[in-house]
Amino acid sequence: MTITLAAAAAERAHNVRQRGDRPSQRRCAEQASARATVRAALSGVQVRDSADGGTLEFLGHASVYETAYEMWDMFGPYTEIVTEGAGTDSLARADLDVPLVLGHDQLRRMARTTTGTLILSEDSTGLSVRAPALDPNDYDVAYIAPKLRSGLIDEMSFAFRIESGQWSPDYTEYRINRYDLHRGDVAIVGYGANPYTGASLRQPAAAPTSSRARALLEIALAR
Repeated sequence: MTITLAAAAAERAHNVRQRGDRPSQRRCAEQASARATVRAALSGVQVRDSADGGTLEFLGHASVYETAYEMWDMFGPYTEIVTEGAGTDSLARADLDVPLVLGHDQLRRMARTTTGTLILSEDSTGLSVRAPALDPNDYDVAYIAPKLRSGLIDEMSFAFRIESGQWSPDYTEYRINRYDLHRGDVAIVGYGANPYTGASLRQPAAAPTSSRARALLEIALAR
């Protein structure tokens, strides 16, 4: 039986001790096995070479701030919002370690903050993701690039820990005021939780694709 937002809020109000308590069994779908990640749809996919002419540049948003999306906890559905600036403290860490991955698979890394190949920041939209020099010969890059160009894949997501947040007085909404992204990830995904993020992969038409990259792409598409 589907649990309504009002019924879930009533149970939450009765069982949650303090409004500052984090959601228990937080996830992005009704199924108990669903991940606790937040997604956003990619806006305007483009492909172009980066400045050096031999690599690809990826741009996106792994989270859109101040935009409501549906999540679930042990009591049922609720609305979640990430507060503008919620990642400021985490992104300021000198040892910040976050990879850009496919589908939250930690073995499918394409860039990483610790190697200087991934740049994360906050802007007026949300959590901005930039990988300025992806290797087109990398298997995962060759696999995902045509899917981004065609619009088959058009969302991002990020894995993080909630450090501070608060429930609304009626327990229908939870606002994330501070999150920790260190040793989490930003991911290109099929579907996640927040349907409002954006990304682009850019490459000018004049840039040739290497024979190795084409071969890797053919293998990926044949699977």
